[in-house]
Amino acid sequence: MTVTPASINETPINEAPINEAPINAVPFDPALNEVLERMPRTAGPTPSLESIPAMRDAGRAMFMPSVAEIIGTREIDAEERTIPGPDGAPDLEITVLRPRGLSAPVPGLYNIHGGGMISGHRYMDTVRLVDLVAELGVVAVNVEYRLAPENPDPAPVEDCYAGLTWMSQNAAELGVDPGRIVVMGGSAGGGLSAGVALLARDRKGPHLAGQLLLCPMLDDTNTTVSSHQYDGIGTWPRAMNLLGWRALLGEKAGDPTADVSIYAAPARAADLSGLPPAFIEAGSAEMFRDEDVAYATRIWAAGGQAELHIWSGGFHGFDVFAPDHELTRAALAARLSWLRRTLQA
Repeated sequence: MTVTPASINETPINEAPINEAPINAVPFDPALNEVLERMPRTAGPTPSLESIPAMRDAGRAMFMPSVAEIIGTREIDAEERTIPGPDGAPDLEITVLRPRGLSAPVPGLYNIHGGGMISGHRYMDTVRLVDLVAELGVVAVNVEYRLAPENPDPAPVEDCYAGLTWMSQNAAELGVDPGRIVVMGGSAGGGLSAGVALLARDRKGPHLAGQLLLCPMLDDTNTTVSSHQYDGIGTWPRAMNLLGWRALLGEKAGDPTADVSIYAAPARAADLSGLPPAFIEAGSAEMFRDEDVAYATRIWAAGGQAELHIWSGGFHGFDVFAPDHELTRAALAARLSWLRRTLQA
């Protein structure tokens, strides 16, 4: 989520994928639009593979408190570890967050960060995870995975699956109940979480109690109405999404006839049966809205469980950029409620 937003009233949507008629973007919540207006704007050419290093540099240059600073006085221990990656691939770096003084196994959260498959790092999600560890008394494992285009599919999802497998196999050491692990992530991390859940099902791998998919990036075809509504506006506009999928999948991205892995683009999966219960959320004013609604609908059609929340007027990542907004408070409460119900013994 590194692209500069513009006001929804300043950028008309002229592209019309449906019936040749112009489509209008769902407006941002007025207070959230004020947040977007205060964010810095950057003019420049269409994002490209060549511009990715500069995007990453800009992200690294942003101040971020250390893990210790975020934990503060809370009774949480943090540990940085290196664990085996997929066969023949580099090791993985992870951060483990544990409540202090565990005396019995507790549920576990396995987190995958966002960044459109092309940027970001695990520390982006430390605030979210520390809050969940403190609130729920769970153990969180936060994984670093290889990024595209240097490491295209299947590297990112295989890294994430290897980390989950390690967590499940080492649950006793971590103080985790292996029967109560939820995979979670936002944006690209949400898409990778969905891919990991599919891999775990198809490989008969680690048991998952649930999948927490926050505005997940699921569909490389970019053919939904919402994928066209947010062309040039918002925190993650269409051009950035096209770039992320191209970096991950190469020329196959967006080609409905191409052999694209369902673990890279879960929206392509023909069978969504046998998956762990899903929590899926998005804003009504973001490009992932329609693909996320469709994914939940298809889980229901397959007889599965999905809890779907579409937050009115929310842009992509609104909870990160507007932590004090009422919409964010409602979204956080809904996530906590689902996690409590899903992780209860």
